[in-house]
Amino acid sequence: MNLKFALILLTLVSVVADTMLLPFYPQFFSQAFGITSPEHVGYYIAACCFTVMTAFPLWAKLAKKVNELHLWVYTQIAAAILGVVCFYTTDLIMFWVVSQIMLIFKASYLLIYPFVLRLEEKDKHLGMIGLFSVLMHFGAIGGALVGGLVLQVFAPQDVYLIMAASDILQVIVCLYIINRLNVPFAAEVDPVSRDVKIKRPIGFVYKLSVISALFYFSAFMIRPFFSSYWEVISHIDSEIIAGLVYSIPGGVALFALWINHRAKKEHDNFKMICAAFTLGIAGLLLQGSQEMWTVILGRLIFGWAIFQITVRLEVMLFKMSEPSAYAMDFSKMHFFQNLGVIAASFSVGALVSRTDFQMSFFVSSMGFALTLLLFFYLFKAQAKQDLQNELAIEKS
Repeated sequence: MNLKFALILLTLVSVVADTMLLPFYPQFFSQAFGITSPEHVGYYIAACCFTVMTAFPLWAKLAKKVNELHLWVYTQIAAAILGVVCFYTTDLIMFWVVSQIMLIFKASYLLIYPFVLRLEEKDKHLGMIGLFSVLMHFGAIGGALVGGLVLQVFAPQDVYLIMAASDILQVIVCLYIINRLNVPFAAEVDPVSRDVKIKRPIGFVYKLSVISALFYFSAFMIRPFFSSYWEVISHIDSEIIAGLVYSIPGGVALFALWINHRAKKEHDNFKMICAAFTLGIAGLLLQGSQEMWTVILGRLIFGWAIFQITVRLEVMLFKMSEPSAYAMDFSKMHFFQNLGVIAASFSVGALVSRTDFQMSFFVSSMGFALTLLLFFYLFKAQAKQDLQNELAIEKS
């Protein structure tokens, strides 16, 4: 089995399993524990993000000593056991504790992303980052469909048995790769890391991280209650249909990946991000229209925008990073991304409970506008310098 293909497969399986409840946390807590408070859903999602964002840098440090494949075997066994405990738990507080400990171990799988990028040349990062973004989207589609089916047909806690089964499958794949490729337990020093150091702009990672935090805050504002919003405006009482509409950006991401692949030249990241934020604002306002078909149109536009923004921001990050620093630089950006998600989780629950679902789309669009202005201010000089360097290279 090809190592890169196996890692991509593991990513897809992990995303499908771990996103099954994301669109349906309001319904899950209502059915499983009788909790109907929007604030509770927001607090729980915020806690999940905090757990993952603080655990990931620790795994990144440990991966400098222990090979990732061996690390994943132990962390996924632990996650599977804790998933079974979540299935049997009927006490709300115990569920909170056990599920958060489970997420600590699941956070180790974020190392797959920088691990695969270390295997690729920098000029191929756009395609690989785009592929991972599509995998995240399609994993979310599969997760939304499976999650909607489980909640509609089975008991809500059954989701955690499926998660545990996926963890065991990932352990089996990792053991197979380790045995097939004779992967040592200790982490190997990457010879690429000894290459000439790249001159990095001062504070580049943190500037990108701040932009990512604002972007994720704005984009996440509409996610936790979108399925509930759709059921209200469409009058269609089906979690599966709600999951399909929720997952529209995944199909758009696949189309966008195809367009990026067919492009004869690589478009300027700065211009693409600015254009995508503008489209994203339009898509958000359309989704808040409360008209069924207009919401679907807005979902399509929004899907294109968030794909381009997500991919291009990460391309900018890895372009200025070095293979030996990929995991740590990405962990910093991921930390700020989750700060944005946490802030949105706390905010959206209170916002929806005091106003309505529609207000979340308006706040999200205002967040996109603010992020666009800040991005333009922080990176216009860098974009101008990059353009001058490219012109100089072409003339020479």
